[in-house]
Amino acid sequence: QVQVMESGGGLVQAGGSLRLYCKASGRTSRIETVGWYRQAPGKQREWVASAFSGGALRYADSVEGRFTISRDNGWSAVTLEMFSLKPEDTAAYYCNARLYDSGTEYWGQGTQVTVSS
Repeated sequence: QVQVMESGGGLVQAGGSLRLYCKASGRTSRIETVGWYRQAPGKQREWVASAFSGGALRYADSVEGRFTISRDNGWSAVTLEMFSLKPEDTAAYYCNARLYDSGTEYWGQGTQVTVSS
């Protein structure tokens, strides 16, 4: 089993920056990918960025060039750095870990990001 916990987030003005942290624990050797998702009020949860065990990094078009995902050698620290934030980036941000073998996914509780105009 894997546990996932987010931290960071908060309130920032448009154009500002924030950093989110995701910590995975437990059987992290089975993790294939860790990703960030977000959900704004009244909207569906959407994918933001992912880091893969092979080293690949992927971004949604809406954040490409503004957000950077990084990880340590394990999965104990997956960081999402967010620059040039916009009001439309306001959402609850969730960290997700998916396992190699079963495809089982584990979610954190989420952390709020609010960007004021």
